[in-house]
Amino acid sequence: MPVPVPRQRDTPAAESGQAVLHTAAPPAAAPTTPVAAPAVPRRGPQTAPPATPLTLLVIQDDPAGGLTVPEVLDADGHRIRLRTARNLTEAARLLTPDVHCILLDLSLPAPASPDDDLAALRQVLGLAPHHAVIVLTSETDAERAAEAVRVGAQDFLFRDELDGRLLSRAIRYAVERKRADIAQYKLAESKLRAQENARLERGLLPNPLLEGSDLRFAARYRPGRSRALLGGDFYDTVRTPDGTVHAMIGDVCGHGPDEAALGVELRIAWRALTLAGLCGDDLLATLQEVLEVERPCDEIFATLCTVDIAPDGRRAGLCLAGHPAPLISRPGRPARLLPYENSGPALGLLPRARWPRRQVELGGAWSLMLYTDGLIEGRIGEGRERLGQDGMVEMINRHLDRGLTGDALLEASVTEARRLNGGELTDDVAVVLLSRAGG
Repeated sequence: MPVPVPRQRDTPAAESGQAVLHTAAPPAAAPTTPVAAPAVPRRGPQTAPPATPLTLLVIQDDPAGGLTVPEVLDADGHRIRLRTARNLTEAARLLTPDVHCILLDLSLPAPASPDDDLAALRQVLGLAPHHAVIVLTSETDAERAAEAVRVGAQDFLFRDELDGRLLSRAIRYAVERKRADIAQYKLAESKLRAQENARLERGLLPNPLLEGSDLRFAARYRPGRSRALLGGDFYDTVRTPDGTVHAMIGDVCGHGPDEAALGVELRIAWRALTLAGLCGDDLLATLQEVLEVERPCDEIFATLCTVDIAPDGRRAGLCLAGHPAPLISRPGRPARLLPYENSGPALGLLPRARWPRRQVELGGAWSLMLYTDGLIEGRIGEGRERLGQDGMVEMINRHLDRGLTGDALLEASVTEARRLNGGELTDDVAVVLLSRAGG
């Protein structure tokens, strides 16, 4: 007559709050004489450490609190760790980040919604939106089980057919299906965010108001922050009723969202003040007041370059508030920087500052490029040398010699600045090009 074999507890399941898996212990082996093992040289680890086993949280209204299956294994043969909860309150306490899947008995009562057959499932889905959920029900309740999947469960199992192999496979499939659902949701969310960002960017970046002018406009904008819509750089161009074309470009110090928001506010304020008839020193003084009110701290300042081009297009007024001077090019002559002596301080640095306006002769045909320092502060190669204004002028002249104009000229310039830097430029970059064919 065979001797009964005692049962032993599974180690992973013996933790506090976990169910016990009952497995038969192997029969005792006959005693043998120990044999010394041959000496083996010590080596480093030959295999990767074992993967963390899956953890299953079982929620069932069963006072016995255990699954009567011989063993639950994952795809790699590792025993799946079990935890049991007799109600949703206990489940919430046991639902730690290492839980991968939930097995819910649909017979679990839900006092809060006694008329809803799936109330317990809905509460579990709200409690654990990122976990895979399998429901357990009777074979005669197949319609309810299918409805549970439609509500949000990854799979269902029948109590009468439950065994270790079936449960192991269902857990693996449910976990992978949930991961795929989350990945698909994140992808759809990312696409939607990209579409919203594109619409927001179109709204934040200016639409130049040049109707009735013979000037051509081109611009390039590249924020320095990864995945940012806008940086602290800003620009705008408008034509007032008297035929004057006003252009500006600016740069708020810093690279965060607060600086980007302040740049948008300054641009909108500049457009409103320009359309209201302000120009030169009066306009910049008012913009400084706006900056002082809107900036998040007193250390924030902004540089600015404004240009007002006469209706005949042959001359312009230039104001610089701590900003690099524009670059002008004319047919048959190399590009050069406009004079930048007697420029005023950056906005927000000195109270009651003044910004002198300088008259500049443009001529019949010309191109005027306004830019922020992100274009000239990129490094050259692996050293600490930067492109600088002189390097930028040489670069622009090379592209002009190739016959590039307008958008093609700006695109080639920004691309070459990135190449010389050995990668993305760390600062925001804004470039505006206004051109006149002559006449």
